[in-house]
Amino acid sequence: MLLVARALSGCMTAKEGTDYAAISQKVGPPKPGQSRVVVLQRKRDGLSMAICACEVKVDGRPMGKVSVGTYAYADLPPGPHQLVASELLFPGETKRDFTTAPGRTYFFFVKSSPRHDAVTGMSLGLGLAGAAVAAVATSGGDNLGPGEFVPLDEPSARTMLAEVQLAD
Repeated sequence: MLLVARALSGCMTAKEGTDYAAISQKVGPPKPGQSRVVVLQRKRDGLSMAICACEVKVDGRPMGKVSVGTYAYADLPPGPHQLVASELLFPGETKRDFTTAPGRTYFFFVKSSPRHDAVTGMSLGLGLAGAAVAAVATSGGDNLGPGEFVPLDEPSARTMLAEVQLAD
C-alpha cells in the first residue's frame, strides 16, 4: 500500500508547476518546418458550472483531456488541421478547422458550449430524463459538442497559461 501511495503522490506532484512557460523553455519553439497548437481551459470562475472535461484530438490523434485549469499542446506540420472535443456520456462532438504556418503557435481556449450548459443544467434539475430532453431540444444547433474552441492572441493566451497546468 505504501508503494502505491508513494507512486501516486509522485505522479501528482510531478505535475505541479508545469506551466506553459516552463514547458516552452524546456522544449523550445516548434521544430523548423513545424507549427504548434495549444488548447487550454481556464480555472473555474466561482461556482460556475460552465465547464467541460473535453477529450481533445487534433487530426484524430489524442492531445489529452483538457478540463478546468489545464492545457495540452501538439506540434504539427503546417497546413490544414482539425480539433475535435468530446466528453464522456455527452452526445456530439465539437469540431474546429484551422490552418497553421511553420514556426507559429496557435492558441485556443475551450469553453463549454450552450448545448453543454443546457444538457448539464437539465440533468442537474431533472436527472437523466432532463438530460435526454435537453439533448433532443438542442440537437438542431450548429455546435453539437460539449465545447467551443475560441482562438486567442498570444498575449492573452500567455496570461491564461500562467494559471493552468499541463493536462494528463
